Amino acid sequence: MSTAKIFVEGSWQPSAGTRTFQADDPRTGEAVGDTFPVSNWDDLDKALTAAAACDRTTRDWSGDRFAALLDAYAEELEARREEIVNLASQETALPVSPRLNDGEFPRTVNQLKTAAGESRDGSWSTPIIDADNNIRSMYRSIGPVFVIGPNNFPLAFNGISGGDFAAAVAAGNPVIAKAHPAHPGTSRLLAECLEKALGKTGFPAGFVQMIYEVAPEDGLKMIRDPRLAAVGFTGSQKAGVAIKEAADALGKPVYVEMSSINPVFVLPGYLEDSGDNLVNEFSTSCLMGSGQFCTNPGLVVLPPGEETPRWIEAVRGRFAEAACNPLLAAGVKSSLLNSIERLVNAGAQLLSGGKPADSEGFVVQNTLLQVDAATFLQNSETFQQEAFGNSSLLVTTTDAEQMAAIADALEGQLTGVVYTTEEPRDEALYRDLEPVLRRKVGRLLNNKMPTGVAVSPAMNHGGPFPATGHPGFTAVGLPASIRRFAMLECYDNVPEHRLPAALRTS
Repeated sequence: MSTAKIFVEGSWQPSAGTRTFQADDPRTGEAVGDTFPVSNWDDLDKALTAAAACDRTTRDWSGDRFAALLDAYAEELEARREEIVNLASQETALPVSPRLNDGEFPRTVNQLKTAAGESRDGSWSTPIIDADNNIRSMYRSIGPVFVIGPNNFPLAFNGISGGDFAAAVAAGNPVIAKAHPAHPGTSRLLAECLEKALGKTGFPAGFVQMIYEVAPEDGLKMIRDPRLAAVGFTGSQKAGVAIKEAADALGKPVYVEMSSINPVFVLPGYLEDSGDNLVNEFSTSCLMGSGQFCTNPGLVVLPPGEETPRWIEAVRGRFAEAACNPLLAAGVKSSLLNSIERLVNAGAQLLSGGKPADSEGFVVQNTLLQVDAATFLQNSETFQQEAFGNSSLLVTTTDAEQMAAIADALEGQLTGVVYTTEEPRDEALYRDLEPVLRRKVGRLLNNKMPTGVAVSPAMNHGGPFPATGHPGFTAVGLPASIRRFAMLECYDNVPEHRLPAALRTS
């Protein structure tokens, strides 16, 4: 029986589900913490009913109200900072410092405060008044949103504290959050902070609720339910596609961030001039956090020439020497090993790693693979399957035409990188690559690894399918990310006293 309760209808209640689970310590592989429930349909039905009722109360509230909640939540998180980052580290093996305490926690708080500012300002709603025809329109809240967080960011992308959550609340929507089973205890601490913020700001019961886990069939049933207005998801391609299909069948807005190998194209001039620097940049980026970033550089396309073999050998040495750190969960370890095996079977050469590390916990050796361009192009679909973790695939080419062909064969990606100089041959290659690559990636970078995702109004953390479910998607970057969870409302010949305040002229 579960020792933990779910947060629904404004209080902590026992789950009606009969199945349970525990988190694991990735460093040892041992179960830790309380037993948490797998919610059944009764739990979800109760949460949907509460969210729908709450929406009827809050839908006409001003942005100041939602901003106050987000600001109060940020304050409550700060008050329990040490406790939160320590538990998150235990459940994920991510280091307290610098990763969680110095990076992810401040980012999470900043996202909430930035979303509060956007909600208070209100310009994200882009009100338009056509006085001559007495027609007005603006973006407004869409209704209850189901937010599903990933395993690799226990704070900044958590279903109850991350970017999707902040955007949905800033738009004025009730949220039903699903914690990730890799860090349920951390999610409970976050929800406890939110409970206090909801009370301090006078929000009705049901505005934000949280479950820990749910059977796939019940989750899809919830997504199809007419009481739910939209979905935000970050996770695997398999789960994301199933969620997208369920929502698309009903025409329901769904924003899914799934997989990306984030190709890096290295042009010859740059490799000759700055190859040593690139060894450091690439190795650091690829192995940071055991490679568990959606913007991890999982594919590197190299030019022909004598510098390429030397560069590959230097990277191979760096991978072999670097410490192997735990992955987030047993499932991540098995998935990575299966992905490596699939790449090798397709014709990739294993340069280093590829096996479980000789240590406790969920650890895989740092893995570097190599394949020639002709083999890659013969089976590009297989070679583009994400190997999530401390792994990357190097592709060697014989000429510029092969580099362009690889770019043309790419599926949609979150990011794409070109390392180049301003030398004439690099510029000519760039002019050929850029138009093709630009259509395939949400964020194009020059001479910079893709792993950092700044919380900036100009940021696009999205991309064409299968990186996400929609090419206009961004999970990071306010105010654009707010509009995902909004609907465009038009008022035609409606008297001023019946209009939202932003559409009145007097």
